[in-house]
Formats: sequence, C-alpha cells, structure tokens
Amino acid sequence: MGKRHKPEEIIAKLRQVDVMTAQGTAVADAVRAIGVTDVTYYRWRQEYGGLKTDQIKRMKELEC
Repeated sequence: MGKRHKPEEIIAKLRQVDVMTAQGTAVADAVRAIGVTDVTYYRWRQEYGGLKTDQIKRMKELEC
C-alpha cells in the first residue's frame, strides 16, 4: 500500500485539483498531477469535499 496522507494534505491536494480544473485542465490530468489515482481522488472528494482544514482538525479531535 502507498503513502498515507494527512487530512490537511488531502484538503490541499483537492484544492489544487479545483484550481487546475478552473484553469481548464482536465480532471484526469489534474488528478495525475497531484500523484493519486482517480479512485483515491473521488473517495477523498466524497469524504473531505466541502470541508476546510480547521473543520477537519475538529472532526479528528471528536473521533478520538
């Protein structure tokens, strides 16, 4: 299995894809550029989609 990403890193990568697609890059190319598979990207998008970094931290604290 590959590298585990921290929630903050995931949010940053999702934002990167958003920026690239807004600039006209195809989603598949943007996903490849951040170094994850399509499946991983869409799972992250589903799990972390609308959350901000501080919300992620709060969510993780509540889980513990």
